[in-house]
Parts: sequence; C-alpha cells; structure tokens
Amino acid sequence: MKLFTKMTKIALFGATLGFAGNSFAAEAMDLDSLLKTLEQGKTQQSAQNKQREQEFAARQNEQVQMLKNSQAKRNQMLVESERLETQFEENEVKLANLTDTLSKRMGSLKELFGVLQQVAGDSSNKFATSVVSAQLPGRGAFMDELAQKMGSTSKLASIEDIEKVWFELQREMTEQGKVSRFTTDVIVEGGNKAKQEVMRVGAFNLISEGKYLDYNTSTNTLSELTRQPVGRYTSTASDLQQAKSGTVQFSLDPTGGSILGLLVQAPDTSEQVHQGGAVGYVILGVGLLALIIAIERFVSLMLMGSKIRRQLKDSVPRDDNPLGRVMKVKDQYPDVAYDTLELKLSEAILREMPKITRNLTLIKIISVVAPLLGLLGTVTGMINTFQAITLFGTGDPKLMAGGISQALVTTVLGLVVAIPTVFLYTLLNTRSKNLLLILQEQSAGIIAERSEKGA
Repeated sequence: MKLFTKMTKIALFGATLGFAGNSFAAEAMDLDSLLKTLEQGKTQQSAQNKQREQEFAARQNEQVQMLKNSQAKRNQMLVESERLETQFEENEVKLANLTDTLSKRMGSLKELFGVLQQVAGDSSNKFATSVVSAQLPGRGAFMDELAQKMGSTSKLASIEDIEKVWFELQREMTEQGKVSRFTTDVIVEGGNKAKQEVMRVGAFNLISEGKYLDYNTSTNTLSELTRQPVGRYTSTASDLQQAKSGTVQFSLDPTGGSILGLLVQAPDTSEQVHQGGAVGYVILGVGLLALIIAIERFVSLMLMGSKIRRQLKDSVPRDDNPLGRVMKVKDQYPDVAYDTLELKLSEAILREMPKITRNLTLIKIISVVAPLLGLLGTVTGMINTFQAITLFGTGDPKLMAGGISQALVTTVLGLVVAIPTVFLYTLLNTRSKNLLLILQEQSAGIIAERSEKGA
C-alpha cells in the first residue's frame, strides 16, 4: 500500500511539473512562484490520495462481506441439493412400487386397454378417409383423443369411452350399407359454395345434381370433380338421385374413388383424336372428303338408276338418263349395218361411263392412303418417344406408355377411315357396274334386233 502511494505521488508530481512548465511558458513566472505552485500541488495531491485510500479500504470491506454472503448461500444450496436428491431417490422408489402395484391390479385389463388403444388409432385413420364422415363429422377427433389418453400410463379409459368406441364402429358398419341423403355445402364449378342435396352411397361414392363429388379429408369439404366420367356413368348418378324407391342401376366405385380417378384421367374420344396431331388431322380430312364424295355418288347413282328403270318401261328414248341417250343412237343411224351400229353404241356407252364411275377411283385411293398415313404418324410418334427416353431415361413407365399410346392413335384413325371407305367404294362400284351392265344389255339387244332385220 505504501509503495502504491509513493508511486502515485511521483506520477502526480510529474504531472504538476508539466502543468507548471506550461503555465510558466504561458505566463513567464519566476522561480519562487514556480516553487510555490509546486508546493500547493503537492499538498492537494496528498489530500486526494488519502481520500482514495479511504474509499478503497471501504470497498474492500464490502467485497469481503459479499464473499461471505456468497459462501453462506452456496452452503445453503448444497444442503438443499442434498435434500432434493434424497427426496428424488425416495420418489423413484415410490413410483416403482406404485407402477408395480398398478400393473398387478390391472391384470388382464392391461391387454384390453392396449387393444382399445390400437382400435382407436386404426378407427381414427379409417374415419378420416371414409366418405361417411362427410355426413357425420367429428368422429375422428374423439378417437384421436382416446388413443392419446390410452398412451399415457396415468390415464385409463372409462366405461363410457369403451361404449362410445363400440358405438362408432357399429355406426360405421351400419352406414356403409345405407343410401342416405343430406344437405351440405358443395364447392361447384368456379370455386363457389352452394347448398345442395348430397346422396351418399354407402362408404363408396358421393353424388349431387347428377355429378360425382370428391371428399377432401384434410378440410372436410365436398367439391365437384373437375372432370366427370363419361355420360353412361353420370346418367346412373342422375337416375339414382331422382329415384324415390325401388332398385336403380348405379356405377359404384368399390375402391372409394381410385377407379373413378382413373376413369376421369382417361382421355375421351375428342382428346384421343387431338393426340394424333397433324397427321391425325390429315387422316380425318381425307376421310371427310371420301365421305362427301361417297354421299354425292350414292345420291347421283340412285337418281340415275331410277331414271334408267323408268326408261326401261318406256320405248321412247329420253335425254335425262344414260340409257335414253344410248337408245337414241339407234334412231340416229337407222340404216347402218349392225356391226357399225355396235361400234356407235359402244362409243355412246363409253361416253356415259365417266359420268357413272366419276370419283370412285379417288375413294379407292383414300381407302389405301389412310392406313399408310396412320403408319406414318405411328412411326413419327415412336421416334419422339424414343427421343424422350434417350433424354429422360426409362425411370417413368407412364412416359413410355403415354408416348406409345399417342403414336398408335394415328394408326387407329387410319383404320377408322380406311375400313368404311373400302365398304363405300365397294358399294358404289357395284352399283355403277350394275348400271353399266344395263346399258350393255340394252345395247346388245339393239344390235341383235338390227341384225335380225338385216338378215
């Protein structure tokens, strides 16, 4: 402590000298004044040092007291820790004894409660995905709470809880065999909610307004399927909802929506046609052209045939039918020999032939070209499929199946166009040949008649 005081005095003396030197430089003091100033600074510094020593001694006493208090508190906490540790060990022994006593008293009930917990958990999952919950909500919450309570070793199920589990299971089985109606909110097309009458068919399907509904288990909401199955399924839904009694045919999905989801994803006829791409559109175009030509030829040959049959009953030739125009050749050349007349009649028949067989060759060409176009589209689609496999691999079978399916659509379109076109060509060609045969028969009769007259 004395050493510290001396060092402090020396430092303050140096500071005072520096201050005095500065003052001397500023005020040009003499040596007596400087000495006096140094004595005054020394006296002041001694007073400050004594004050600081007293403050330090006072704080040192406070720190000693704080140390004693901390040591006393530590000793108290050690005693408390030993007491709590002893109590914890005693509680462990008591808990083990109580657990053993509980197990002995429960006996066979322990197995019962374990089964009850498992049944409650399984039933909760079942109720969450069952469409019956759309009509009877809130059943899964009770099962969840019961399963969690049974998982705790300190809580047991009451008789009321066990009876309610049995009741909910029995109600689920009973409702699965019913077709019931109820009114609730349904999300319709456009995202709007509407109050509608919903019909539940057991635990399989939900329908409303002739449409199949989807039950969202996470939000407990009903919504119309964004895409309904084909009409033969939705028609049965309408019939069932309109029926008041009796037996009605209904397209039931026993999987609870899996088969219905696949049916909804399956493309309809128009979508399959669009899958054919540009080649498919070309096939449909030429098929439509063949149909128009076939209709025109069928009507023309039918009218022509009726006029020829009418001409067969009349001996006066007319210009409105091929037979009449051929018969006029006989009147135009009444005096020529039968061989010359034969040539004239053959020439007249040849003139009528293009009118009778017009555009039939085009129909035949379309019937041959259509399947070739289909094959072209299939090959092109397979090339695209293999290119996709090269880029993305074969990890996704749906990618390969979808590509091959689209490739085969053009083949189907080609056959759909070619098969009826062949039948149309055969029908029209047969009808035209029959008309030409009538002309040839009548021409042969005219030649035979002229030959008899010349003989």
